[in-house]
Amino acid sequence: MFSLSQYEDRLLEWAEFRQSLEKDEYPFQKVVDFYNRIPRCSINTDPWNKKIWPGPWELVYENQYCNFCIILGMCYTLQLTERFKGEVFEIHIAKDNKNSSLHYYLTIQGYVLGFSDGEVLQMNQLPTNLIVQKSFLMDNIQ
Repeated sequence: MFSLSQYEDRLLEWAEFRQSLEKDEYPFQKVVDFYNRIPRCSINTDPWNKKIWPGPWELVYENQYCNFCIILGMCYTLQLTERFKGEVFEIHIAKDNKNSSLHYYLTIQGYVLGFSDGEVLQMNQLPTNLIVQKSFLMDNIQ
């Protein structure tokens, strides 16, 4: 999807991917794998200011994915499925107290997506030295 030059082609491929999640045995892992293969850019949006975050269609249109936009993409992808419609999605910005690095991740149903490249974690698997700086409850998408 991300290498397709036409916006409409990216939308179609994204819709097909979301449809494939409806009955997938491991949908969270599939989403993580999908977004882990994206070429990343430097900061594309301010993660601290929800008012300026791109919406799902803007994100696909812009096709520029910083580490934070990847988390947004994972969230929007799951929110726009029938299977996960109405679930509680939260995006967190957390600081690792050991090395002062910032981490972005998505939580849904007690799982953590995006914290560790390639892995879906359970909440109790997050490092204990991680301090949440800001959490955002995501609005439902219509």
